Amino acid sequence: MKTLIVEDDFTSRLYLQEILKKYGPTNVALNGKEAVEAVRTAVEAGEPYNLITLDIMMPEMDGQAALNEIRRVEEAGGIASIYGAKVIMTTALDDSKNILASFKGQCDVYLTKPVDKARLLGELRKLKLIE
Repeated sequence: MKTLIVEDDFTSRLYLQEILKKYGPTNVALNGKEAVEAVRTAVEAGEPYNLITLDIMMPEMDGQAALNEIRRVEEAGGIASIYGAKVIMTTALDDSKNILASFKGQCDVYLTKPVDKARLLGELRKLKLIE
């Protein structure tokens, strides 16, 4: 499983890396702009991400805008939405506006921080990314 962790908080980033590294390579982006570029590069190389964990509140480009742009990049690269990366929003925001916007942007899971390891792994199993 190739993973992109998009997180501006150092501690949260390390925590997710520690959990996910045993399942395959993990790359990191510090904001939405970097995330879109990482996805574009991976799609162009024919090696798209299987999983993207995406924070909402970030500098440069927030997670909602990044999610929409990531889906456009995948579509432009010939990846149909059902075959795109699985996206897990990881955020401190638990209001209905952000939750609805995330699912409208085609996220697969919405987890509030602090992210619970058991819940994260359970969601990855449901998404059939791990056993």
